Amino acid sequence: MFIGRDRELGVLEELADRGDPELFVLYGRRRVGKTELLQQFCEGRKAVYFQAAQLREKDNLRAYREALADGLGENIAAVDFPDWETALQFTCERANEQRLVVVIDEFPYLCEANKGLPSVLQRFWDRRGKRSTLMLVLCGSQVSFMEEQVLSEKSPLFGRRTAQKRLYPLAPPDTVGFFPEWSVEDRLLAYSILGGMPAYLRRFDDSRTLRQNILKEILRPEGYLFEEVQFLLRNELSSPTTYNSILAAVARGDRKVGDVALTVGVDSTMANKYLTVLRDLGLVQRLIPITDPDPLRSRRGSYHIADRFVAFHFRHVQPSVTLINAGRGARVLEESVEPDLARLFDEARLEFVMDHLQRSAAEIVGEEIVEHGRFDGEYIRAVGRTVEGTTVTAIVIPERQPDESVLIKELDSLQSAFGGRIVKLTYGVTDNPERVLEVERVPDGELL
Repeated sequence: MFIGRDRELGVLEELADRGDPELFVLYGRRRVGKTELLQQFCEGRKAVYFQAAQLREKDNLRAYREALADGLGENIAAVDFPDWETALQFTCERANEQRLVVVIDEFPYLCEANKGLPSVLQRFWDRRGKRSTLMLVLCGSQVSFMEEQVLSEKSPLFGRRTAQKRLYPLAPPDTVGFFPEWSVEDRLLAYSILGGMPAYLRRFDDSRTLRQNILKEILRPEGYLFEEVQFLLRNELSSPTTYNSILAAVARGDRKVGDVALTVGVDSTMANKYLTVLRDLGLVQRLIPITDPDPLRSRRGSYHIADRFVAFHFRHVQPSVTLINAGRGARVLEESVEPDLARLFDEARLEFVMDHLQRSAAEIVGEEIVEHGRFDGEYIRAVGRTVEGTTVTAIVIPERQPDESVLIKELDSLQSAFGGRIVKLTYGVTDNPERVLEVERVPDGELL
Protein backbone atom coordinates (compact mmCIF):
# COMPACT_ATOMS: atom_id res chain seq x y z
CA MET A 1 0.00 0.00 0.00
CA PHE A 2 1.58 3.24 -1.21
CA ILE A 3 0.21 6.23 0.71
CA GLY A 4 0.98 9.88 -0.02
CA ARG A 5 3.86 11.23 -2.12
CA ASP A 6 1.60 11.76 -5.15
CA ARG A 7 3.26 15.08 -5.97
CA GLU A 8 6.80 13.73 -5.63
CA LEU A 9 5.95 10.68 -7.74
CA GLY A 10 4.40 12.94 -10.35
CA VAL A 11 7.58 15.04 -10.60
CA LEU A 12 9.75 11.94 -11.09
CA GLU A 13 7.41 10.59 -13.75
CA GLU A 14 7.37 13.94 -15.56
CA LEU A 15 11.18 14.05 -15.65
CA ALA A 16 11.39 10.45 -16.84
CA ASP A 17 8.78 10.87 -19.55
CA ARG A 18 10.28 13.92 -21.22
CA GLY A 19 13.39 11.94 -22.20
CA ASP A 20 16.12 14.51 -21.50
CA PRO A 21 19.26 13.42 -19.63
CA GLU A 22 18.57 13.86 -15.93
CA LEU A 23 20.76 13.79 -12.84
CA PHE A 24 18.26 13.88 -9.99
CA VAL A 25 19.26 14.05 -6.32
CA LEU A 26 16.81 12.73 -3.72
CA TYR A 27 17.66 12.83 -0.04
CA GLY A 28 16.07 12.89 3.38
CA ARG A 29 16.24 11.27 6.77
CA ARG A 30 16.22 7.51 7.13
CA ARG A 31 12.70 6.03 7.30
CA VAL A 32 11.13 8.99 5.48
CA GLY A 33 10.05 6.85 2.51
CA LYS A 34 12.70 7.49 -0.17
CA THR A 35 13.17 3.83 -1.11
CA GLU A 36 9.44 3.16 -1.31
CA LEU A 37 8.97 6.23 -3.52
CA LEU A 38 11.79 5.21 -5.86
CA GLN A 39 10.64 1.61 -6.12
CA GLN A 40 7.13 2.79 -6.90
CA PHE A 41 8.57 5.11 -9.55
CA CYS A 42 10.65 2.33 -11.15
CA GLU A 43 7.73 -0.07 -11.38
CA GLY A 44 6.70 -0.66 -14.99
CA ARG A 45 9.71 1.23 -16.41
CA LYS A 46 12.99 0.20 -17.95
CA ALA A 47 14.83 0.82 -14.72
CA VAL A 48 17.75 -0.35 -12.64
CA TYR A 49 17.33 -0.03 -8.89
CA PHE A 50 20.54 -0.54 -6.90
CA GLN A 51 20.83 -0.16 -3.16
CA ALA A 52 24.41 0.26 -1.99
CA ALA A 53 25.68 -1.33 1.21
CA GLN A 54 28.54 -0.65 3.58
CA LEU A 55 30.82 -3.12 1.82
CA ARG A 56 34.08 -3.00 -0.10
CA GLU A 57 33.89 -1.30 -3.46
CA LYS A 58 34.30 -4.50 -5.47
CA ASP A 59 31.38 -6.10 -3.58
CA ASN A 60 29.14 -3.13 -4.38
CA LEU A 61 30.26 -3.25 -8.00
CA ARG A 62 29.32 -6.91 -8.16
CA ALA A 63 25.92 -6.14 -6.62
CA TYR A 64 25.42 -3.30 -9.10
CA ARG A 65 26.14 -5.66 -12.00
CA GLU A 66 23.43 -8.00 -10.69
CA ALA A 67 20.94 -5.13 -10.35
CA LEU A 68 21.83 -4.00 -13.88
CA ALA A 69 21.26 -7.50 -15.27
CA ASP A 70 17.90 -7.67 -13.53
CA GLY A 71 16.79 -4.24 -14.74
CA LEU A 72 17.91 -4.82 -18.32
CA GLY A 73 16.74 -8.43 -18.45
CA GLU A 74 20.14 -9.55 -19.73
CA ASN A 75 22.70 -12.11 -18.68
CA ILE A 76 25.88 -10.12 -18.10
CA ALA A 77 27.52 -12.47 -15.61
CA ALA A 78 30.67 -12.57 -17.77
CA VAL A 79 31.06 -8.78 -17.58
CA ASP A 80 33.46 -7.46 -14.97
CA PHE A 81 33.37 -3.94 -13.55
CA PRO A 82 36.82 -3.09 -12.12
CA ASP A 83 35.69 0.41 -11.16
CA TRP A 84 32.69 2.73 -11.23
CA GLU A 85 33.80 4.54 -14.35
CA THR A 86 33.63 1.28 -16.29
CA ALA A 87 30.27 0.42 -14.73
CA LEU A 88 28.76 3.77 -15.66
CA GLN A 89 30.12 3.65 -19.20
CA PHE A 90 28.67 0.17 -19.68
CA THR A 91 25.31 1.36 -18.33
CA CYS A 92 25.28 4.31 -20.71
CA GLU A 93 25.95 2.04 -23.68
CA ARG A 94 23.07 -0.23 -22.69
CA ALA A 95 20.67 2.73 -22.58
CA ASN A 96 21.03 3.33 -26.33
CA GLU A 97 18.07 5.33 -27.66
CA GLN A 98 15.57 4.19 -25.03
CA ARG A 99 15.12 5.99 -21.71
CA LEU A 100 16.84 4.11 -18.89
CA VAL A 101 16.28 5.02 -15.25
CA VAL A 102 19.17 4.15 -12.93
CA VAL A 103 18.68 4.60 -9.19
CA ILE A 104 21.67 4.46 -6.88
CA ASP A 105 20.21 4.32 -3.38
CA GLU A 106 22.37 5.04 -0.30
CA PHE A 107 24.97 6.78 -2.45
CA PRO A 108 26.99 7.89 0.63
CA TYR A 109 27.87 4.24 1.32
CA LEU A 110 29.68 4.04 -2.03
CA CYS A 111 31.60 7.21 -1.20
CA GLU A 112 32.79 5.72 2.10
CA ALA A 113 34.71 3.11 0.11
CA ASN A 114 35.76 5.52 -2.64
CA LYS A 115 36.16 9.15 -1.59
CA GLY A 116 36.76 10.15 -5.20
CA LEU A 117 33.48 8.76 -6.52
CA PRO A 118 31.78 12.19 -6.88
CA SER A 119 34.67 13.23 -9.16
CA VAL A 120 34.36 9.99 -11.16
CA LEU A 121 30.66 10.64 -11.57
CA GLN A 122 31.31 14.25 -12.59
CA ARG A 123 33.70 13.17 -15.36
CA PHE A 124 31.24 10.54 -16.59
CA TRP A 125 28.36 13.01 -16.66
CA ASP A 126 30.35 15.68 -18.47
CA ARG A 127 31.65 13.26 -21.12
CA ARG A 128 28.74 10.86 -21.64
CA GLY A 129 25.86 11.21 -19.25
CA LYS A 130 24.56 14.63 -20.27
CA ARG A 131 24.32 13.46 -23.88
CA SER A 132 22.61 10.14 -23.10
CA THR A 133 19.08 8.90 -22.45
CA LEU A 134 19.91 8.20 -18.81
CA MET A 135 17.90 9.39 -15.85
CA LEU A 136 20.36 8.90 -13.02
CA VAL A 137 18.97 9.23 -9.49
CA LEU A 138 21.36 9.61 -6.55
CA CYS A 139 19.66 8.97 -3.22
CA GLY A 140 20.97 9.20 0.33
CA SER A 141 19.81 9.19 3.95
CA GLN A 142 22.73 11.15 5.41
CA VAL A 143 21.32 14.63 5.00
CA SER A 144 24.52 16.48 5.87
CA PHE A 145 26.57 14.37 3.42
CA MET A 146 24.12 14.86 0.55
CA GLU A 147 23.98 18.61 1.08
CA GLU A 148 27.72 19.10 1.55
CA GLN A 149 29.26 16.46 -0.73
CA VAL A 150 26.67 16.28 -3.52
CA LEU A 151 24.77 19.56 -3.67
CA SER A 152 27.10 22.23 -2.31
CA GLU A 153 29.48 24.40 -4.32
CA LYS A 154 32.49 22.48 -3.03
CA SER A 155 31.21 19.21 -4.51
CA PRO A 156 32.58 18.01 -7.88
CA LEU A 157 28.94 17.40 -8.81
CA PHE A 158 27.93 21.02 -8.26
CA GLY A 159 26.07 22.32 -11.28
CA ARG A 160 25.53 18.86 -12.77
CA ARG A 161 22.24 18.01 -11.11
CA THR A 162 19.15 18.79 -13.17
CA ALA A 163 16.75 18.67 -10.20
CA GLN A 164 16.72 17.78 -6.54
CA LYS A 165 14.28 17.07 -3.74
CA ARG A 166 14.65 16.79 0.00
CA LEU A 167 11.95 14.43 1.19
CA TYR A 168 10.22 15.45 4.41
CA PRO A 169 7.77 13.51 6.60
CA LEU A 170 4.23 13.14 5.33
CA ALA A 171 1.78 15.96 5.98
CA PRO A 172 -0.69 15.21 8.81
CA PRO A 173 -3.71 14.41 6.56
CA ASP A 174 -1.63 11.90 4.57
CA THR A 175 -1.10 9.74 7.68
CA VAL A 176 -4.70 8.83 8.49
CA GLY A 177 -4.86 6.24 5.69
CA PHE A 178 -2.40 3.97 7.50
CA PHE A 179 -5.04 2.92 10.06
CA PRO A 180 -8.36 2.18 8.32
CA GLU A 181 -9.72 0.21 11.30
CA TRP A 182 -9.21 2.93 13.89
CA SER A 183 -11.31 5.87 15.00
CA VAL A 184 -10.31 9.37 13.94
CA GLU A 185 -9.19 10.11 17.51
CA ASP A 186 -6.79 7.16 17.54
CA ARG A 187 -5.46 8.10 14.10
CA LEU A 188 -4.68 11.60 15.35
CA LEU A 189 -3.02 10.18 18.45
CA ALA A 190 -0.93 7.85 16.27
CA TYR A 191 0.19 10.87 14.25
CA SER A 192 0.98 12.79 17.42
CA ILE A 193 3.23 9.95 18.59
CA LEU A 194 4.82 8.85 15.29
CA GLY A 195 4.69 11.96 13.15
CA GLY A 196 4.75 11.62 9.38
CA MET A 197 7.48 9.01 8.97
CA PRO A 198 6.04 6.20 6.81
CA ALA A 199 8.31 3.51 8.25
CA TYR A 200 7.12 4.34 11.77
CA LEU A 201 3.46 4.51 10.76
CA ARG A 202 3.68 1.09 9.13
CA ARG A 203 4.87 -0.46 12.40
CA PHE A 204 1.54 0.26 14.09
CA ASP A 205 -0.96 -2.51 13.29
CA ASP A 206 -4.58 -1.34 13.39
CA SER A 207 -5.77 -4.88 14.19
CA ARG A 208 -4.40 -4.09 17.65
CA THR A 209 -5.34 -1.16 19.86
CA LEU A 210 -3.27 1.99 19.91
CA ARG A 211 -2.03 1.21 23.41
CA GLN A 212 -1.03 -2.33 22.44
CA ASN A 213 1.04 -0.89 19.59
CA ILE A 214 2.74 1.62 21.86
CA LEU A 215 3.72 -1.21 24.22
CA LYS A 216 4.86 -3.56 21.46
CA GLU A 217 6.80 -1.17 19.25
CA ILE A 218 8.09 1.53 21.63
CA LEU A 219 7.94 0.53 25.30
CA ARG A 220 9.87 -2.72 25.23
CA PRO A 221 13.58 -3.28 24.51
CA GLU A 222 12.81 -5.45 21.46
CA GLY A 223 10.48 -2.88 19.96
CA TYR A 224 11.31 -1.60 16.50
CA LEU A 225 11.05 2.02 17.65
CA PHE A 226 12.60 1.71 21.09
CA GLU A 227 16.09 2.79 19.99
CA GLU A 228 15.14 4.41 16.70
CA VAL A 229 15.99 7.96 17.79
CA GLN A 230 19.46 6.89 18.89
CA PHE A 231 20.01 5.15 15.55
CA LEU A 232 18.97 8.36 13.84
CA LEU A 233 21.36 10.54 15.84
CA ARG A 234 24.28 8.16 15.35
CA ASN A 235 23.58 8.07 11.62
CA GLU A 236 23.69 11.86 11.26
CA LEU A 237 26.05 13.03 14.01
CA SER A 238 29.60 12.04 14.80
CA SER A 239 29.21 12.79 18.52
CA PRO A 240 25.54 12.47 19.52
CA THR A 241 25.98 12.71 23.30
CA THR A 242 25.58 16.49 23.64
CA TYR A 243 22.83 16.53 21.04
CA ASN A 244 20.94 14.00 23.16
CA SER A 245 21.17 16.31 26.14
CA ILE A 246 20.05 19.33 24.13
CA LEU A 247 17.04 17.50 22.69
CA ALA A 248 16.11 16.29 26.16
CA ALA A 249 16.33 19.86 27.51
CA VAL A 250 14.11 21.25 24.73
CA ALA A 251 11.61 18.41 25.21
CA ARG A 252 11.40 19.25 28.92
CA GLY A 253 10.53 22.85 28.13
CA ASP A 254 13.77 24.83 27.81
CA ARG A 255 12.88 27.27 25.03
CA LYS A 256 15.73 29.80 24.98
CA VAL A 257 19.36 29.25 24.00
CA GLY A 258 20.54 30.43 27.43
CA ASP A 259 18.22 28.02 29.24
CA VAL A 260 19.35 25.10 27.07
CA ALA A 261 23.01 26.03 27.63
CA LEU A 262 22.52 26.19 31.40
CA THR A 263 20.75 22.83 31.54
CA VAL A 264 23.26 21.03 29.31
CA GLY A 265 26.36 22.69 30.77
CA VAL A 266 27.77 24.42 27.69
CA ASP A 267 28.11 28.09 26.86
CA SER A 268 25.43 29.83 24.83
CA THR A 269 27.60 30.06 21.71
CA MET A 270 28.10 26.29 21.64
CA ALA A 271 24.44 25.63 22.45
CA ASN A 272 23.46 27.82 19.51
CA LYS A 273 25.79 25.86 17.19
CA TYR A 274 24.30 22.54 18.31
CA LEU A 275 20.77 23.87 17.88
CA THR A 276 21.60 25.10 14.38
CA VAL A 277 22.72 21.60 13.37
CA LEU A 278 19.53 20.12 14.81
CA ARG A 279 17.47 22.72 12.94
CA ASP A 280 19.19 21.81 9.68
CA LEU A 281 18.29 18.16 10.29
CA GLY A 282 14.66 19.11 10.91
CA LEU A 283 14.70 17.84 14.51
CA VAL A 284 14.13 21.19 16.22
CA GLN A 285 12.55 24.44 15.09
CA ARG A 286 12.69 28.02 16.28
CA LEU A 287 9.23 29.50 16.40
CA ILE A 288 8.73 33.25 16.34
CA PRO A 289 5.32 34.72 17.25
CA ILE A 290 3.50 35.69 14.08
CA THR A 291 2.64 39.01 15.75
CA ASP A 292 6.32 39.94 16.06
CA PRO A 293 6.87 43.12 14.00
CA ASP A 294 10.46 42.19 13.04
CA PRO A 295 10.75 38.40 12.84
CA LEU A 296 14.24 38.41 11.26
CA ARG A 297 15.72 40.20 14.30
CA SER A 298 13.29 38.87 16.88
CA ARG A 299 14.54 37.83 20.30
CA ARG A 300 11.20 36.27 21.12
CA GLY A 301 11.91 33.04 19.26
CA SER A 302 11.53 29.80 21.20
CA TYR A 303 12.88 26.33 20.44
CA HIS A 304 10.64 23.28 20.09
CA ILE A 305 11.11 19.70 18.95
CA ALA A 306 10.03 19.64 15.30
CA ASP A 307 9.73 15.86 14.93
CA ARG A 308 6.78 14.27 16.69
CA PHE A 309 8.43 10.93 17.42
CA VAL A 310 11.64 12.55 18.63
CA ALA A 311 9.50 14.63 21.01
CA PHE A 312 7.69 11.51 22.24
CA HIS A 313 10.99 9.70 22.72
CA PHE A 314 12.55 12.40 24.85
CA ARG A 315 9.38 12.96 26.86
CA HIS A 316 8.41 9.35 27.55
CA VAL A 317 11.06 6.86 26.43
CA GLN A 318 14.45 8.27 27.36
CA PRO A 319 13.48 9.17 30.97
CA SER A 320 12.13 5.62 31.44
CA VAL A 321 14.82 3.56 29.72
CA THR A 322 15.68 1.68 32.93
CA LEU A 323 12.05 0.69 33.53
CA ILE A 324 11.55 -0.34 29.90
CA ASN A 325 14.70 -2.46 29.88
CA ALA A 326 13.42 -4.13 33.05
CA GLY A 327 10.21 -5.12 31.24
CA ARG A 328 8.08 -2.47 32.95
CA GLY A 329 6.79 -0.78 29.81
CA ALA A 330 3.18 -1.20 30.93
CA ARG A 331 3.95 0.96 33.95
CA VAL A 332 5.47 3.63 31.72
CA LEU A 333 2.35 3.54 29.55
CA GLU A 334 0.06 3.87 32.56
CA GLU A 335 1.98 6.50 34.51
CA SER A 336 3.62 8.57 31.78
CA VAL A 337 1.96 8.12 28.38
CA GLU A 338 -1.74 7.78 29.19
CA PRO A 339 -1.91 10.95 31.34
CA ASP A 340 -0.36 12.79 28.38
CA LEU A 341 -2.79 11.58 25.70
CA ALA A 342 -5.07 14.62 25.98
CA ARG A 343 -2.14 16.95 25.34
CA LEU A 344 -0.92 14.76 22.49
CA PHE A 345 -4.37 14.83 20.88
CA ASP A 346 -4.50 18.61 21.19
CA GLU A 347 -1.08 18.96 19.54
CA ALA A 348 -2.08 16.65 16.70
CA ARG A 349 -5.31 18.59 16.14
CA LEU A 350 -3.35 21.84 16.04
CA GLU A 351 -0.95 20.44 13.43
CA PHE A 352 -3.89 19.34 11.27
CA VAL A 353 -5.32 22.85 11.63
CA MET A 354 -1.98 24.43 10.70
CA ASP A 355 -1.72 22.19 7.65
CA HIS A 356 -5.20 23.21 6.50
CA LEU A 357 -4.46 26.88 7.11
CA GLN A 358 -1.33 26.64 4.97
CA ARG A 359 -2.61 24.48 2.11
CA SER A 360 -6.39 24.73 1.87
CA ALA A 361 -7.81 27.72 3.74
CA ALA A 362 -7.25 30.08 0.79
CA GLU A 363 -10.19 28.41 -0.97
CA ILE A 364 -12.50 29.44 1.89
CA VAL A 365 -10.99 32.87 2.46
CA GLY A 366 -10.75 33.79 -1.21
CA GLU A 367 -7.21 35.16 -0.83
CA GLU A 368 -3.81 33.43 -0.90
CA ILE A 369 -2.29 32.93 2.56
CA VAL A 370 1.39 33.86 2.42
CA GLU A 371 2.39 33.32 6.07
CA HIS A 372 0.99 31.46 9.02
CA GLY A 373 2.00 30.59 12.54
CA ARG A 374 0.81 29.43 15.92
CA PHE A 375 -1.01 31.76 18.27
CA ASP A 376 -0.99 31.06 21.99
CA GLY A 377 -4.65 31.69 22.62
CA GLU A 378 -7.36 29.75 24.38
CA TYR A 379 -9.59 29.98 21.30
CA ILE A 380 -7.36 31.29 18.51
CA ARG A 381 -4.67 28.63 18.02
CA ALA A 382 -3.18 29.73 14.69
CA VAL A 383 -3.14 32.82 12.49
CA GLY A 384 -2.57 33.37 8.79
CA ARG A 385 -1.91 36.51 6.76
CA THR A 386 -3.04 36.88 3.17
CA VAL A 387 -1.33 38.63 0.31
CA GLU A 388 -3.88 41.47 0.68
CA GLY A 389 -3.11 41.85 4.40
CA THR A 390 -6.19 40.07 5.75
CA THR A 391 -5.74 38.31 9.09
CA VAL A 392 -7.14 34.75 9.16
CA THR A 393 -7.77 33.26 12.59
CA ALA A 394 -8.05 29.52 13.23
CA ILE A 395 -10.44 29.08 16.15
CA VAL A 396 -10.68 25.79 18.04
CA ILE A 397 -13.59 26.01 20.49
CA PRO A 398 -12.92 24.31 23.84
CA GLU A 399 -15.28 21.57 24.96
CA ARG A 400 -16.48 23.62 27.94
CA GLN A 401 -19.00 26.46 27.69
CA PRO A 402 -17.44 29.16 25.50
CA ASP A 403 -16.38 32.39 27.21
CA GLU A 404 -16.87 34.97 24.51
CA SER A 405 -14.99 37.64 26.45
CA VAL A 406 -11.77 35.61 26.11
CA LEU A 407 -12.20 35.33 22.35
CA ILE A 408 -12.91 39.06 22.09
CA LYS A 409 -9.65 39.86 23.93
CA GLU A 410 -7.71 37.57 21.59
CA LEU A 411 -9.27 39.22 18.53
CA ASP A 412 -8.52 42.67 19.95
CA SER A 413 -4.85 41.74 20.41
CA LEU A 414 -4.62 40.68 16.76
CA GLN A 415 -6.39 43.84 15.67
CA SER A 416 -3.82 45.89 17.58
CA ALA A 417 -0.93 43.93 16.05
CA PHE A 418 -2.09 43.88 12.44
CA GLY A 419 -5.06 46.17 11.97
CA GLY A 420 -7.20 45.64 8.90
CA ARG A 421 -9.75 42.93 8.22
CA ILE A 422 -10.07 39.71 10.23
CA VAL A 423 -11.61 36.53 8.84
CA LYS A 424 -12.55 33.88 11.40
CA LEU A 425 -12.47 30.15 10.67
CA THR A 426 -13.67 27.59 13.22
CA TYR A 427 -12.19 24.09 13.29
CA GLY A 428 -13.52 20.86 14.76
CA VAL A 429 -12.55 17.20 14.48
CA THR A 430 -15.12 14.95 12.81
CA ASP A 431 -15.68 11.20 13.00
CA ASN A 432 -15.08 10.90 9.26
CA PRO A 433 -11.53 9.82 8.31
CA GLU A 434 -12.13 11.11 4.77
CA ARG A 435 -12.62 14.60 6.19
CA VAL A 436 -10.90 14.82 9.55
CA LEU A 437 -11.53 18.54 10.05
CA GLU A 438 -14.80 20.39 9.83
CA VAL A 439 -14.04 23.98 8.86
CA GLU A 440 -16.55 26.81 8.79
CA ARG A 441 -16.16 30.48 8.02
CA VAL A 442 -17.81 32.75 10.57
CA PRO A 443 -20.04 35.29 8.80
CA ASP A 444 -18.69 38.84 8.86
CA GLY A 445 -20.06 40.75 11.82
CA GLU A 446 -20.64 37.65 13.96
CA LEU A 447 -18.36 36.51 16.78
CA LEU A 448 -18.86 32.75 16.34
